[in-house]
Amino acid sequence: MFKSLESSGLHGFMGCPYVIYEQDLENFFANAFVREDSVISSIQGKFVEISEELFAGSFELPSEGMTSVDELPKEFINSARKSFSASGEPIKTSCKKNEMKVEFRLLNDILTVKAGSFDAVTHERFLLMTAIHGGIKINWSRFLFETLKDMVTPSSKQAKGFSARICVLLKGSLDLTLGESNTFPPLKILIIKTVGTYIAKKNLCQPLLKR
Repeated sequence: MFKSLESSGLHGFMGCPYVIYEQDLENFFANAFVREDSVISSIQGKFVEISEELFAGSFELPSEGMTSVDELPKEFINSARKSFSASGEPIKTSCKKNEMKVEFRLLNDILTVKAGSFDAVTHERFLLMTAIHGGIKINWSRFLFETLKDMVTPSSKQAKGFSARICVLLKGSLDLTLGESNTFPPLKILIIKTVGTYIAKKNLCQPLLKR
């Protein structure tokens, strides 16, 4: 699952340094807004502008491929309904996380930005997971930048995330001198090794719970 996610064009996005400048990040979200298809914020009294081109270029995101989950073939969706299911029976495209296999719950958490924040899997997110699982080329530049724009839109319910990525962009701004930083604990960073360990532990616990 994780390898599929990286091979879809997210290697640079998921492999960025996990260093967080908490105060600067807080200020970024407090002052951010969308103008003319760019995300703009004021930090330390200075304006910072993030365009889709800058966002995509910083993390080597592909800018070609599927831009709408509505483009997915029905056979892909029907196959995923069974492949994702923990019970083996086809699940709905709008379902609960616990109805899915562990690896797809993790994929859902990655796509929702904030792990464990939502128990429900939306129809749109299910279809995006289907595209990733099926190896369909995705325009991650558009998908992820639209998510960032939602994060800074007051009326949106999108969880605020991309913390490490935003900090990479802020650090790249020549006009800013960022404050104190914190590094994510290794076990909280989703890499192939930690995902494999998590899944192995879950699979080990399941037979014990049934006894």
